[in-house]
Amino acid sequence: MKKSLFLCCSIAISACSHSTSSTPPDNLNDKASYQLRLASDVTWDHLNPARGNKAPKAATLWGDRKGKQATGFLLRPSDGFKSPPHIHNVSYRGVVIAGELHNDDPNAANMWMPAGSFWTQPKGEVHITAAKGSHSLAYIEIEEGPYLVQPTNQAYDSHERPINVDSSNLVWLNIDNTQWQALPSNKTIDTPVKIALLWGQQAANSLNGTLLRIPANFNGHILSDSDSFKGIVIKGDPNYQNQAREQPIRLTPGSYFGSLGKAAHSITTQKESLIYIRTQGQYRVSAN
Repeated sequence: MKKSLFLCCSIAISACSHSTSSTPPDNLNDKASYQLRLASDVTWDHLNPARGNKAPKAATLWGDRKGKQATGFLLRPSDGFKSPPHIHNVSYRGVVIAGELHNDDPNAANMWMPAGSFWTQPKGEVHITAAKGSHSLAYIEIEEGPYLVQPTNQAYDSHERPINVDSSNLVWLNIDNTQWQALPSNKTIDTPVKIALLWGQQAANSLNGTLLRIPANFNGHILSDSDSFKGIVIKGDPNYQNQAREQPIRLTPGSYFGSLGKAAHSITTQKESLIYIRTQGQYRVSAN
């Protein structure tokens, strides 16, 4: 049975630095490529075609869950959904976007995870997934595909151990209090940007996942020089713009933006926003 864990972010100081530069760096690569997919524009199908309408719906944000590569997709179970016991052929990570989800051993008591919660499910382990709420939604991420649902008689021990982290158990770091050097600035933010480490290491070229909590009335950039930067809106509806877009666009929860190369993602908020970020190496946040 999985237990709710306190997630310590003491090493997240190497995930990013918070600066208050008024403009993006001058050395951005004009050839950087950007990706954008709105939650309203995704294509839904059934996660497990064998179960048809009884299965949750899924929509790919990046990658291809039916192929062999790493993939991120949205999961939309119906209110009251409860899967039969099953296993997967690949491990996955999940972040709750809306509603409440339970993912655990078939005999475990319900532990409903609200929006902003994080969990992992090892391949080969028998479990169930359940949902509560008419608009439940989650982001699911795999490192390799295809993503398959398989019967319990194929279960095995992958030696991975699952976790459930309720959003109330996340440990948030004030980026201003980290040891990273900020860019020169003459402006401060009343409510700081904060970060929570979810998985991975922040060494150069190492994959990692973090949650970035951006306050209301923020105007600035997320800066990256990663070959694989991906952001998924979990909470809020920030306005987004990049070098390839002349006009900002509103991102609702479940929307995806990404980049390859030195890039600046412009973010403007009217209310607090939460963004899950998957990247290689480090990223920074600057405020105008």
